Amino acid sequence: MKPLCFSDILLRRAYAVACFCSSILLVLLSVRGAHVGSNYLIGLGSYDITGPAADVNMMGYANAEQIAAGIHFRLRARTFIVAEPQGKRVAFVNLDACMASQIVTIKVLESLKARYGELYTDKNVAISGIHTHAGPGGYLQYVVYIVTSIGFVRQSFDAVVDGIVQSIIQAHENLRPGSIYVNKGELLDAGVNRSPSAYLNNPAEERNKYNYDVDKEMTLLKFVDDEWGPVGSFNWFATHGTSMSRTNSLISGDNKGAAARFMEDWFDKNYTGSRYSGDTRVAGIPRRISNIIPNRHDNHHELLELAASFQAPSGRKVTKYLSVSRRVRSVLRQGDKPGFVAAFCQSNCGDVSPNTIGAFCIDTGMPCDFNHSTCGGKNELCYGRGPGYPDEFESTRIIGERQFRKATDLFSTASDQLKGKIDYSHAFVDFSKLEVTILKEGGGTEVVKTCPAAMGFGFAAGTTDGPGAFDFTQGDDKGNPFWMLVRDVLKTPGKEQVECQSPKPILLDTGEMKMPYDWAPSILPIQILRIGQFVILSVPSEFTTMAGRRLRDAVQTVLTSADSGEFKGRIHVVIAGLTNSYSQYVTTFEEYQVQRYEGASTLYGPHALSAYIQEFKKLASSLIGGKTVEPGPQPPDLLDKQMGFLPPVIVDTTPAGVSFGDVYSDVPKNATFKRGGMVSVVFWSACPRNDLMTEGTFALVETLQSEETWLPVYDDDDWCLRFKWSRPSKLSPRSQATIEWRIPESAARGVYRIRHFGASKSLFGSIHHFTGSSSAFVVA
Repeated sequence: MKPLCFSDILLRRAYAVACFCSSILLVLLSVRGAHVGSNYLIGLGSYDITGPAADVNMMGYANAEQIAAGIHFRLRARTFIVAEPQGKRVAFVNLDACMASQIVTIKVLESLKARYGELYTDKNVAISGIHTHAGPGGYLQYVVYIVTSIGFVRQSFDAVVDGIVQSIIQAHENLRPGSIYVNKGELLDAGVNRSPSAYLNNPAEERNKYNYDVDKEMTLLKFVDDEWGPVGSFNWFATHGTSMSRTNSLISGDNKGAAARFMEDWFDKNYTGSRYSGDTRVAGIPRRISNIIPNRHDNHHELLELAASFQAPSGRKVTKYLSVSRRVRSVLRQGDKPGFVAAFCQSNCGDVSPNTIGAFCIDTGMPCDFNHSTCGGKNELCYGRGPGYPDEFESTRIIGERQFRKATDLFSTASDQLKGKIDYSHAFVDFSKLEVTILKEGGGTEVVKTCPAAMGFGFAAGTTDGPGAFDFTQGDDKGNPFWMLVRDVLKTPGKEQVECQSPKPILLDTGEMKMPYDWAPSILPIQILRIGQFVILSVPSEFTTMAGRRLRDAVQTVLTSADSGEFKGRIHVVIAGLTNSYSQYVTTFEEYQVQRYEGASTLYGPHALSAYIQEFKKLASSLIGGKTVEPGPQPPDLLDKQMGFLPPVIVDTTPAGVSFGDVYSDVPKNATFKRGGMVSVVFWSACPRNDLMTEGTFALVETLQSEETWLPVYDDDDWCLRFKWSRPSKLSPRSQATIEWRIPESAARGVYRIRHFGASKSLFGSIHHFTGSSSAFVVA
């Protein structure tokens, strides 16, 4: 053998080192996938905002009889923060609530300022509602929005504020290097126009630019951590949160909340414990995980004998935190990696209904009148039908599933990486008296004004998603003498206001009603958030389809015409509706003339959209020009003026010899249930307002894992489990909780039981937590 010279040894060592380094690099690349080019810090967070599940009026339909009495699934605040390592940052919060609230935004920002100084302000924080009509109300500050909730409900307000703050704190603490990808695609079967006669009043030339009378495009952001892989997904798509009806009494995130739950569970099922593989397409919607439960008892007789050894025990007192620790998705059991966050955000949904079958008369089954949505002249008989009609839960599931499936497809194929600077622009605008320059028909320009807020007669007619009462009709541009007399008792609009709002006949002159404090907002926030080529327009209203298109186009034109060329080639502009505050609807000038519900609810007159476009163009110009926008007048903080008349919980009681948590109606003895069936158990309970069980649960399904160990598999944040609360009469101190489990097809064969958690109030005001369990039963 030829002896090696010193140079050969050096070369071989160098080669070995190079091979070793290459191997290390390949391992790192395989771990991080294609996401090594991160240019942002990203952080996501999620927190429970479920308010009182009893006695409180729900926000959205303005139906005084729609009172919360249980939970369909929980509500959450979901947040993303994107920051430049040494520069600006933006925070976006998606809220499972009907809308954002000015007073909520004010108090959230105060709390953030106390913790982080000027890091998070009204300029770079957006709080947006998904527009579910199945959440507790009473958390807005203006009178007209808290009439049906009997005033301000502090418990609702605190749950929302605290949950938003906690979700932002989580996102802030999770900030790590990562990348963001954007994708978009059409979703054709999740929304229809509920006011097509108003849409048709827009110019034919404009309508011909579009294939549909509602926006069908979903735009999605995919957040990928450099080390952990995908950590979240936020998308924007326009459809109302009205799959659940105006008579529903269970707290629910409606179709968008359902889609978020489906997608988070889908990710949990397909990614937990495994590295990011890149292909995430899976056919089915996940139910709760069943394959973690070992099938130790395949013999049905053996399962029955085992179940028979667990009879319903008496209710017992427990600590406040037991329901949190037993919750299926408990943060106490999470590892170093935070849970995946999926948010389905609202956009320009003003005239978009999820009730895709159409509107029909409940007395004849015939389609409603096209122009007025009436049946024999009555609006109360005209209802939209969802795809699961007549089951509103099924309609909610279907519309949620359609959004979920489109989102997973976009998530799986997202490859367009966002790059560029983080920026934002914000202003407060007084929309009650804003001068707006518009184009005249014959050429040239003229200056018009917006008006103090007012609601028209068509507002009281409601929509096909939730009709009003008293024979009001959509499309009413004349009004009714009787109701004008009733109106005048509250406030008679002056001549200038009547002319300004024309052709709207004014039913409530809310902008000029100040007793006991403001009935409607005048000063509103508008905002643009920028993440590279992705732009979010935060609007405090429900824009109709065409109104949203005009606003997006106007802002995009300003941004792409800039000399800097920052947005040349590609730009993604989305509208985040119901954000930072709330002021009902915005239609086009042409739709306003028709005075259907949306036009009658456009508060600031026929030129409201032109005002928004004018002011947003200023914000867009400031983004590309680097100029500061005048902050505008501050909106009022009316928290100290709020009045609430919801009676407190005085005391909870049970019959003599009965404990809280005892079973009132148990499962049948030696019961066996099939997948697809329903298990129902009734417990002696107490008012859910005593403890909201935040990040906990009122209801739980457990399976027997070993002789004495019960494993939680479903809770009241699962689609299949419903918690219903009732009392025999309105003033009764006794109450019961009914827990219904619709057994998923994916449930494992085994022994199960139903468990209830609650909190009772004594006559002296002390709160005592309790739990109870059903007898065990078999799922075969």
